[in-house]
Amino acid sequence: MPFRFILALGLGLPLGQAAVANHLLRVDAGQHDRSGTPVSFTLPDGGQAHWQLTGPSGKAVAIQTDGLGSASFIVGKLAAFQTAVYKLSPAAKPTHSNVVSLVKQNGKLRITIDDKTVLHYQAEKSGLPRDDLEPIYRRGGYIHPVLTPSGTVITADYPHNHKHHHGIWFPWTNTIFEGRKPDFWNMGKGTGTIEFTGLHSQWSGPVHAGFSSSHQFVDLIAKPKKVALTETWRMQVYATGQAYHLFELESVQRCASESKIQFPQYRYGGLGFRGHDDWDGKENCFYLTANGEADRIKGHATRARWCHIGGQTGGKWGGIGGLCHPGNFRFP
Repeated sequence: MPFRFILALGLGLPLGQAAVANHLLRVDAGQHDRSGTPVSFTLPDGGQAHWQLTGPSGKAVAIQTDGLGSASFIVGKLAAFQTAVYKLSPAAKPTHSNVVSLVKQNGKLRITIDDKTVLHYQAEKSGLPRDDLEPIYRRGGYIHPVLTPSGTVITADYPHNHKHHHGIWFPWTNTIFEGRKPDFWNMGKGTGTIEFTGLHSQWSGPVHAGFSSSHQFVDLIAKPKKVALTETWRMQVYATGQAYHLFELESVQRCASESKIQFPQYRYGGLGFRGHDDWDGKENCFYLTANGEADRIKGHATRARWCHIGGQTGGKWGGIGGLCHPGNFRFP
């Protein structure tokens, strides 16, 4: 099951050769204005290690290659139905220094833009922040904190009223596995948990930084315990130059064995977001969906292409918008 959650869509690019050493990239905006939009494309064949990109105005544009034949850059502004042409040329060395950086420290990954924290990925099991938390609640494989460009924290971890909530995380609640019913959301039941199992790659760059990691959903009812699902995360944080942070999260989940897992209908489960403690209460948290629904209760269990959640933290406004990738199962 692939799940991709992005806050801007990349544009498809036709690649045409302009000269022996130079190539032209044509970017068509399509039906929408584009601003701070990530673009990825396949590089020309030839084994060239480094490239430079020149924008329509003649100014250099940061470009980042992945070592696998693809590259990315950011389109600053492009009006709907307009086209921009970029020149791609070989370079002797990298043309831009890293802007988005990833550092591993104390069992977590910290991603920054220009040395300002964007988010942390808690890879290994975190320490318990309070004495009232039982060891059964410890877990890793989630994102917290998430910060706005002004430094306002918009997520919570181990909140007092829901000790099993963790920033951005991906548990299932109502499941059936080999006749048992492990609950991977409500960890206090002791029937299911999610474990971090490995960090596969991490990178920094002038356009984006990110990582790939893996988790496993463990049925604790089974004796001995048994893995029901494996999960791979891939996250990228982009330097868009805009007044917001932009990141993309992809989760791919697969059955760990021949045994299938079922997800009976339930009111919640899957991708979760826990807002800051200051957002508690109807008067302190605000919602809006792509359908124009601002009432959380009325919007419950409805489908929407995107959803925004926001509130005040210490008197400062902040929020997050999640855009559902059109390639998702049962989109939207």
